[in-house]
Amino acid sequence: MNNLNTTEAQRIFSAAPFTRDLGIRLESVAPGECHTSLLLTERHLQQDGFVHAGVQATLADTTAGAAGATLIEPGQYVLSAEFKINLLRPATGSQLTCTAKVLKAGSTLTVVESEVFCGSAEASRLVSKATVTLAIVKPRS
Repeated sequence: MNNLNTTEAQRIFSAAPFTRDLGIRLESVAPGECHTSLLLTERHLQQDGFVHAGVQATLADTTAGAAGATLIEPGQYVLSAEFKINLLRPATGSQLTCTAKVLKAGSTLTVVESEVFCGSAEASRLVSKATVTLAIVKPRS
């Protein structure tokens, strides 16, 4: 298994129009780990002024995908097969950050945990936590 496939992790962010449109930024990757951030604007909020659950879910899912992608072979890619998110408290602040870590890397499925924090650059709180199962997809011949 490749030690660090940064190319695929970076492609997840550069090639996905929805991720780019939301403004999610790749901050760093390491084997089985990824860190991202999102500067919040009004478009990321729901009707009561909190960060929309869909924004948090997208950040958690995409960050998990990149963490899993660091451990795959060149030419493979990851697709989310399942994910569950727990919204722990209303998310308010100027930015979201997310840390995702691979819990179990496999040849066909990988399980990743994502933690989403909200607040400012100086202080943030855990607002949601997701468990993401990734399918490892091999190119067709």
